[in-house]
Amino acid sequence: MIAYTGSLDSPFGPMVCAVDHQGAVIVVEFTTEQSREEILATLEEEGYELEESEERTADVRRQLRDYLSGERRDFHLPLAMRGTPFQREVWQMLRSIPFGETRTYRQISESISRPRATRAVGAASGANRIAVVIPCHRVVGTDGSLTGYAGGIEIKRWLLRHEKTQ
Repeated sequence: MIAYTGSLDSPFGPMVCAVDHQGAVIVVEFTTEQSREEILATLEEEGYELEESEERTADVRRQLRDYLSGERRDFHLPLAMRGTPFQREVWQMLRSIPFGETRTYRQISESISRPRATRAVGAASGANRIAVVIPCHRVVGTDGSLTGYAGGIEIKRWLLRHEKTQ
């Protein structure tokens, strides 16, 4: 299996993305130099042969740049959501949260008919490897607080503010 990788700059530093041989998005993550290497190493551990390709990652990078510049609200990309059936169910629900809105972990757990799975929803959200496109940044604590985000709370705050002002 080949994973085509690419990078782009964001208002808070570099991002890395990867697509499979069919163009489905495998990874979109905020990075530091160290975390980029860890992300790529994880892909290799999963059996992917990595190949840097601006051409193969052009669409995902363009759509991310458009989103970050305020020119896009929705993503139209094929996704390779690799996870458990529960994680994929949560990620699908996250994708249904409208641009500029938030939901609580409890609301997500109730919407998938698992009202007691609030913590599991949080764990599934944290396992999301396709940041922004699967908008886990739109999920907040029951009291509206900004809880954990793999990219960091400051990035989550920026993304939510960005969506509120568009």
